[in-house]
Amino acid sequence: MSEKIDRRKFLTGAGASSLLLLPLGGCGTGGKSEGSRPHYVMVFDQNKCVGCGDCKTACNETNKLPKGVARLALERQSKRPAGTVCPHCGKVDCDCDRKFVRVSCQQCEDAPCVKVCPTGAAMRDPKTGIVTMDTSKCVGCKYCIAACPYNVRFINEETKVADNCDFCLHSRLEKGEQPACVESCRYDALIFGDINDPKSYVSRLLSVKDSVRIKPYLGTQPSLRYIPIVKKGV
Repeated sequence: MSEKIDRRKFLTGAGASSLLLLPLGGCGTGGKSEGSRPHYVMVFDQNKCVGCGDCKTACNETNKLPKGVARLALERQSKRPAGTVCPHCGKVDCDCDRKFVRVSCQQCEDAPCVKVCPTGAAMRDPKTGIVTMDTSKCVGCKYCIAACPYNVRFINEETKVADNCDFCLHSRLEKGEQPACVESCRYDALIFGDINDPKSYVSRLLSVKDSVRIKPYLGTQPSLRYIPIVKKGV
């Protein structure tokens, strides 16, 4: 995702309300039948993220992204207006009520970028089901960028090819490794795995934890889930 991206567009129509504990259809873990394709999902736990940025750094280095672009970012949100005194610690603009939102490709099950690509460059990997790019087919038309309702795709100026977070499919996942962001997170704020496997940690986690998706009303069925901050006393 480009550093120049207006991240407000990512949360437009969602904002804080997108992270309320609301019942969402299709959030069950399901069961994995023999021969079925995996469904890889990523969970971002707001309760654990401190906004250190290690995930972004690891992603940039692993995927060899040029300066000025990134596949992910952390959007900081605050419950209090800037410049106000915290009722808990008495400081101005403290971190007592900090809250971060991961901004990246949502890995939609019904991906608009794949639908509009005229060359088949924006595609779903046949083995993993992950939305990725066939760089040999991309002509840089930017149709996928325009179609993405989350504003998280960009053109890599070095390769001249559209890019997105694909869970490090080619750089790590194919080697049996976790995505770089997950591996680098010291606070266990990111969890990754196959939700179709009832024995996987991510499947078991989502069976007991409330999670939400960004802009679920669009019907794109994102594979990125968010565990909202639990209010104290609730």
